[in-house]
Amino acid sequence: MKLIVENLKKQYGEKLALDIPALTIQSGELVGLVGNNGAGKTTLLRLILDLIRATEGRVLSDGVDVAAPAPTSGASETWKSYTGSFVDGRFLIDFYTPEEYFALIGRLYGISQSVVDERLQSFAPLMHDEILGTRKYLHDFSEGNRQKIGIIGAMLIHPKVLLLDEPFNYLDPSSQIVVARLIQQMNADFGTTTIISSHNLNFVSDISTRILLLEKGRVIKDLQNVNGSATQELNDYFNAEA
Repeated sequence: MKLIVENLKKQYGEKLALDIPALTIQSGELVGLVGNNGAGKTTLLRLILDLIRATEGRVLSDGVDVAAPAPTSGASETWKSYTGSFVDGRFLIDFYTPEEYFALIGRLYGISQSVVDERLQSFAPLMHDEILGTRKYLHDFSEGNRQKIGIIGAMLIHPKVLLLDEPFNYLDPSSQIVVARLIQQMNADFGTTTIISSHNLNFVSDISTRILLLEKGRVIKDLQNVNGSATQELNDYFNAEA
């Protein structure tokens, strides 16, 4: 699914948090968003997901304006059926067990419980027997395991568009590697249009086919990344900022 950003601006009072005149993310691209704190990475993801309203402009997902009013024949809702996302822990339902949470996602997306159970098996290397079968509610899990549950929930539907904000946060090194492989594998297997925002330049450079560097709400570099070719340019930028 192609994502198109047109004249997109988000302003909070006097502060311009995001200003992207034009941006196209082609179907099947795996795009990394990088930048220092306050660069606008999370704001962009939230606008793509219609979690906040743009001051100006719009985001099109497969030609549909994600913020279009619902009365337009339900057109504004179609993108939700193929979009998986995890931005922060508020996406979770704290009084559910993991099993209940994954089952709910299955019901919402029309996926049978048997298929949900089958798909969960592919995430076993990430769960390490610490999530399923524990009889714990989501609010009782560590931040690392909550992060895993959120990522699994986003990927469980085999989305055509996948958005993840700081997916490597709270994870131990081995789990970070597993998450990176899962993201890359889903992109390859299903042609999923993927955007990940991360401060971890190593993983972003390893798995992304394209990297957008944001500064003060603007895209200042749009880098194709073949076999990590963008790494040096990114390192030069952040070293200069240090």
